Amino acid sequence: MAFDQSLRRSADSFRLGRGEKLSAIERIVVLVIIAITIAADVIGFFTTPGVNPAALLVSVACTAAFALYLWNTLIATCALGVVFATSFLVGTESQVLTAAAVAAGLVMRLGWTSLILSYTGAFLIAAAVVANGDADAEVNVGLFLVFATVAGAVGFALRLAFARGSRLERELAERAEQERQAVLAERRWIAGELHDSIAHHLTVVALHVQMLEDPETSTDSQEAIRVAARKAMTDLRFVIELADDGPQTAVQTGDLAAAIDEAQGEFEAAGHSVDRQGDPRDERIPRAVEIVLARIVRESATNILKYAGPGEVQIHLDVDDEIALRSPLPTTPRRELSSSRTGLGRMAERVMGASGEFSAGEVEGSWVVSARLPVV
Repeated sequence: MAFDQSLRRSADSFRLGRGEKLSAIERIVVLVIIAITIAADVIGFFTTPGVNPAALLVSVACTAAFALYLWNTLIATCALGVVFATSFLVGTESQVLTAAAVAAGLVMRLGWTSLILSYTGAFLIAAAVVANGDADAEVNVGLFLVFATVAGAVGFALRLAFARGSRLERELAERAEQERQAVLAERRWIAGELHDSIAHHLTVVALHVQMLEDPETSTDSQEAIRVAARKAMTDLRFVIELADDGPQTAVQTGDLAAAIDEAQGEFEAAGHSVDRQGDPRDERIPRAVEIVLARIVRESATNILKYAGPGEVQIHLDVDDEIALRSPLPTTPRRELSSSRTGLGRMAERVMGASGEFSAGEVEGSWVVSARLPVV
């Protein structure tokens, strides 16, 4: 199998696809040469006595055929063949064959494998016919072959140069696209970090602002607002430092125990009782899993503070199974709190990115968020 692939790659290396179109500079050069050649033929017709008008027409047609290479290589090559066949009627086959030798460069520059091989075979046959066609006139076939070889080598060199330039342009375009995607990924990451941290603290602030009107809870609410604002500023500074790629003064810990403790404090400050089960400091929990679970707890806490109705909030951690947060569904509409509506999607993305399972939905009158992650 490997041998077959090697043979296939070797064969592909000798297969020429359809060449690129001529560049603007090449087009200008070809047109200038065509114009000069036709002008020289016309001037020679009027200044040289005894020139056959039919020979002039064949010469002009041969030169004009080169213009077709600016449009279609196959049609131009066929037109050149027709002119060569016509040249035998007026005795200018040697001149047309010289033009065909020059055209070998354009065929090599623009043609594909089958056309190049066909043109080479036809040119050799034409050279042999011209050499044996007129016994009285000596024709140096080798000169035609040298012209064709040099022209073909120049055309092939130009083909390789332009192909390399096109390849470099594609590589630069791909690299620019990769850099653009990297910038977009970094922006999405920064947006996600802001959502996971700042949005949580702002939710706490918005919740306790609604509770300031109650004299019994206003003091605790003021303290909760101060703590949430301070944490929001710390997290914001951390994200800004990461975005600036500067020295980091804070390290993102992803401490599961600290996340659960913080969530419990916020639930209790909001009037919920909390039922905790499981040890978040269990040494069997891998570090990567702990970071993901801490984010799940943080985001779930944000949603619970926004939408949960009165009642008990359950935080159950089973190291061998899952972590689950259960909160009561709201019984009465709560004053609207802003939402980016991306929390569940980001939680699912984090869990599944760590080869885990995630679910969130209503179960027996409660809202349950469940995450299962491998611990081995």
